[in-house]
Amino acid sequence: MAELPRQVREELTRRLRRNRRAFGKDDVQVVERPLLKRAVGASALGNCMEWFDFGVYSYLAATLGKVFFPGASPGAQVISSFATFAAAFVVRPLGGLVFGPLGDRIGRQKVLATTMIMMAAGTFAIGIIPGYATIGIAAPILLLLARMVQGFSTGGEYGGATTFVAEYSPDRRRGFLSSWLDFGTFVGYALGSALVTVLNLALTDAQMLSWGWRLPFLIAGPLGVIGLYMRLKLEESPAFQQQLDAHEESMATESAGTEFKKIIRDHWQALLVCMGLVLLYNVTNYMVTGYLPTYQTETLHRSSGSADVLVLIGMVWIVVLITFLGRLSDRIGRRPLYGVSAAAMIVLAVPAFLLIKAHGTWAPVLGVLLLSTLLACFAAPSAATLPALFPTAVRYAAMGIGFNFAVAAFGGTTPLVTAALVDLTGDDLMPAYYLMLAGAIGLITVKFLPESAQVPLNGSQPMVGSKEERRELILTSRELYAHARTSRTESPQG
Repeated sequence: MAELPRQVREELTRRLRRNRRAFGKDDVQVVERPLLKRAVGASALGNCMEWFDFGVYSYLAATLGKVFFPGASPGAQVISSFATFAAAFVVRPLGGLVFGPLGDRIGRQKVLATTMIMMAAGTFAIGIIPGYATIGIAAPILLLLARMVQGFSTGGEYGGATTFVAEYSPDRRRGFLSSWLDFGTFVGYALGSALVTVLNLALTDAQMLSWGWRLPFLIAGPLGVIGLYMRLKLEESPAFQQQLDAHEESMATESAGTEFKKIIRDHWQALLVCMGLVLLYNVTNYMVTGYLPTYQTETLHRSSGSADVLVLIGMVWIVVLITFLGRLSDRIGRRPLYGVSAAAMIVLAVPAFLLIKAHGTWAPVLGVLLLSTLLACFAAPSAATLPALFPTAVRYAAMGIGFNFAVAAFGGTTPLVTAALVDLTGDDLMPAYYLMLAGAIGLITVKFLPESAQVPLNGSQPMVGSKEERRELILTSRELYAHARTSRTESPQG
């Protein structure tokens, strides 16, 4: 009992006092390993596919600007391309408002299968849209529509995937297992960016403008079929199954609008914490993955090949780090990892960009590795931390609101806003100042973040990975319950 982290001991004691007894076998959920592996794999694949498209779009921003906005200046082409990119984030909150309550009502698995289909269709559509030279103004309009389909589906994707994996994971390993979601994120980005890098090296500029840029988007079709097959094989999360009766009752008595108002009224503090952490993670994320390739080519005037390789090194480094940091968050807690990393962002953002600007090879590599390490520290605990802020009954919907509004307002707009600030001020350290502001907001947010490492999810039974762990937890609950009764008996005498 003494080895339990304080936050776990307090939560278990609260539940034991409410139940007025120690845990029995029916009070502790044992997760079946095959189902757990399938849930993590299928969810991570969706993230991988989403960010494959993101890596492709980011690395092709300048090319897409020439294809769809040929009449503009080079700077305006890039900004127009990023504006189309940002438009997808405008509809993300709408997707969250639709898919979130739906996931709480009909189940996580059904909604995640739907978002997979929509993501694949939107990405594939970009690959077959004719350019401006062929159909004129209809080309950028169709590009915008395809991006909005992607954005709408993504509004239900990340919140649903994090909810699904968090509800499947044993409490002791939730940070490690949930970090595989963002492992899929950066693997997808690395694969997309690597593919574009290879195409840029293998094809001439004329070939890339003519047809080469389409190839990465067309790959989304087969990937979507594979992902859909995996998600259709999933079973609902244990936490959702435990509350089936309550969900059916809420479907009969509450509308989606009523649920939305209830979430805002009852969970506004958790929503603000969620949005603060999402801002910290996603401003860093989109700065490194979305803006940095273009920053190097348009602001620092480096070749696209060297810029692509530099960011790709950072993505590979994140892939190496992220699951280790997820495991670390289970051991030391989510708050210390977030807090130290946010403080480091404030201190290291300017030095990192000075290194990126420097001549030579190793200084820019070190600068990118610094930013990538901080990004990995924000990404690793996020998929475990954010769902834990909300109870099971509203988790998917609340994640859809908090996550998507923050990403739309601060994450997806980061490349556009930063490019505009650099263009307006002429100060090429503007990206660093932007990161420092995000770090300060994140540091303030961490002060209000409840520690959730190894703690059972609100509204869910304690989750363990084996029958031995269940027996151990039951024995521990008996000690805790006896201690709680003794403390209650002795307190009036004190």
